Amino acid sequence: MSFRSIWSRIKEHPLARVGPGLVTGVADDDPSGIVTYSQAGAQFGLNMLWTMPISYPLMAAIQVLCAQIGRVTGRGLAANIKASFSPIIVFFLVLLLLIANILNIAADIAAMGEVSQLVTGIDWHIMTVVFVVITLALQIFVPYHRYVFFLKWLTLSLLAYAAVLFTVHVPWGDVVWSTFFPTLTLSSDSAAVVVGVFGTTISPYLFFWQASQEVEDMNIGGHKGLLYENDIIGKSEIRRIQWDTWSGMLYSNVAAYFIILATAVTLHVAGITDITTAAQAAQALRPLAGEFAYLLFAMGILAVGLIAVPVLAGSAAYALSEVFGWESSLEDTVTQAKKFYFIIALSVLGALIIQYSPINPMKALFWSAVINGLVAVPLMVAILILASRASIMGSYVVSKFILGLGWFATVLMALAAVVMFVA
Repeated sequence: MSFRSIWSRIKEHPLARVGPGLVTGVADDDPSGIVTYSQAGAQFGLNMLWTMPISYPLMAAIQVLCAQIGRVTGRGLAANIKASFSPIIVFFLVLLLLIANILNIAADIAAMGEVSQLVTGIDWHIMTVVFVVITLALQIFVPYHRYVFFLKWLTLSLLAYAAVLFTVHVPWGDVVWSTFFPTLTLSSDSAAVVVGVFGTTISPYLFFWQASQEVEDMNIGGHKGLLYENDIIGKSEIRRIQWDTWSGMLYSNVAAYFIILATAVTLHVAGITDITTAAQAAQALRPLAGEFAYLLFAMGILAVGLIAVPVLAGSAAYALSEVFGWESSLEDTVTQAKKFYFIIALSVLGALIIQYSPINPMKALFWSAVINGLVAVPLMVAILILASRASIMGSYVVSKFILGLGWFATVLMALAAVVMFVA
C-alpha cells in the first residue's frame, strides 16, 4: 500500500471530520491543568471527583455560546465584543488575556521540559527550546487544515490517564459514592483547590479560540454564507456545533476526572499530598503504579502540551488581531498576516524567556490564574449578552437552557474569583 493511499484513508477517518470542540476541550487539560487536577487528587483523594460532573455542563454551555457566536456571525469573539462594547474595555481585556496566556505558556512548556528530562535525561531547559521551536514551526509553516488534523490525533493522548487506572487498584464503589456524596471539610485549602479546578476548566483563552476556529472551519469548508442565508444549513450547523462541543468538553472532563482519580488512588493513598509540578506528579507515580503508568502519564503531559501551547498563543493572536482589524488566520502565510503571526511568536518566545529568568514557572501559572479570574467574568457576561441579542444572532439566539447554564457558570466564576483573592 502506497503512502498516498494510507494518507487518503487517514484523512477520511471520522476523527478528521470532528470540529473545533475536540481540540478546544483537550487544550483545557493542558500541563498546568494537569498539575491542578493532580493536586486535587493527591491532597483530597476521591473527595474532589464531584467537581467534574458539576463543571461539565457549565464549561460546555459557555463554549457552545462562543462557537455559535463565531459560526453565526462569521467573526471571532473579540470582533463581536468590539462591535457591541467600548473598544477601550475590549483592548484592556484582550491585553490581560495576552499576559495571562504568556504566563500560562511559560508554565506549560516548563512542565513539558521537566517531564522530557525525566524520560530522556536531556536538560529541561534544552527541551523547552525544542518544544517552542516545534510549536512555532507548526503554526507558522504548516497550513491550518493540515496542522489541526494532527492536533486531533494528539487528542488520543488523554486516554493515557484512563490507562493508568488499569495498573492500580481502584475501589470503584468508593469512587461512585465520593463522586456524588463527597466528604469535604470547608477550609481555605479546599476552597483554593476548588477555585483552581473551576478556574482551569473554564478559561478565557478557550472562549476566543473556539469562536475563531468555527470561523476558520467555515472558510476552509467553503461555507462562506452566514447561517441566516440558508435555514437548512443553519439548523444542521447548529446541531453539529452542539454535538461537537458537548462531546469535546465531555472527553476533556472525563480525562480530568481520570487524572484526579489516578492521583487519588496512588499519591493520596501513599501520603503524597503536595504536588507542585506536572513532572513531580509523573515521577511520584513511578514507584506506586509502575514504570508503565509513569510513562503513560508523562507522555500524556507532552502530547497535551503540544496541543495547548498553540491554542494559548493562537487565542491571543486572534483576539488582538480582531481588536485592531489585522488579518488573522492560520491558513494565511506569514507575509499575508505578519502581525497575527508576530503575536503568536511573541507569546511563545516571551514564555521561553521566563524559563531563563528568576521567575518561577509555577508562580507564573499562579499569576495567569489570577489574571484569568479577572478576565473570565466580564468576558462571560459579554458573551451571554451577545448570544441573547437577536440583532447579532438573528433567529439563532441561544436557547434559554444554555443561557441559564451560562449565567450560573458566570456567577460561580465570580464567586470563585472572590474566594481566590480572599484566600
